[in-house]
Amino acid sequence: MSFHPPILLKDRAVVEVSGPDAASFLQGLITNDVEQVAQGRAIYAALLTAQGKIVHDFLITAAPSGGFWLDVARERAADLAARLKKYKLRAKVTLTERADLAVVAHAARPQTTDVTFEDPRLAALGHRVITANPGDAVTDDRAYHERRIALGVPDAIDIPPEAYFPLDCNLEELHGVDFDKGCYVGQELTARMKHRATARRRMLPVEADTNLPPPGTVLKIGSSELGELRSAIETKGLALVRLDRLGEAQEADAAGVTVRIGRPAYPLILPSGAHQS
Repeated sequence: MSFHPPILLKDRAVVEVSGPDAASFLQGLITNDVEQVAQGRAIYAALLTAQGKIVHDFLITAAPSGGFWLDVARERAADLAARLKKYKLRAKVTLTERADLAVVAHAARPQTTDVTFEDPRLAALGHRVITANPGDAVTDDRAYHERRIALGVPDAIDIPPEAYFPLDCNLEELHGVDFDKGCYVGQELTARMKHRATARRRMLPVEADTNLPPPGTVLKIGSSELGELRSAIETKGLALVRLDRLGEAQEADAAGVTVRIGRPAYPLILPSGAHQS
């Protein structure tokens, strides 16, 4: 399953962080290392609460004129900009919602002078272009999200604000957390969950023979609550699942629908520290 021609990701927007303190400002706030960002190279990261729960997740790449572009869920872009402004204090930083820019997904790296980068979460998600001119990109983004779900990659739509921890939502597996970069908001609890191996939930792809029930539907094995659905496109979706309760089971019940529980297209880092393919 792939996507061609290019797809306009109409659910994405761009927030610009610029100014002489932009890098140090972000470095003290987010889960990943801003120093890894370069022209043509992006990182995946999140802004957390002080208690270590995800408020926003986003991709960050270098803006052509300096500073950074944050590729974020459109419906939450204003909230992200507002939250970042609360941390600004005396930092020489400017925060701007770039309504003039669009995000386009490409299956392969396109030939363009626009800002282009490979999706840092998983190469199989292709490349993204941030542009003022989407050109002939199609506006139906269903094929992109079908591929994303099939690969087991959660997006902002699957992660309600202030509900889940980064390791619950596969941010470690998807290169969204740097455990060596130093302090950031929520860092202490994130590191503790990692080193004490207490993160037992993961986002997993699921499917059924009929349309899946809506997000939030509880998954059960017998009378034991296993997790909940987080997204669905007809018969396929993503669910947040307790691995310690899943065991060897491959199916669960979701409001009367039998759901088959799969594995993502990348190794899971299990609570024990072992890897699962």
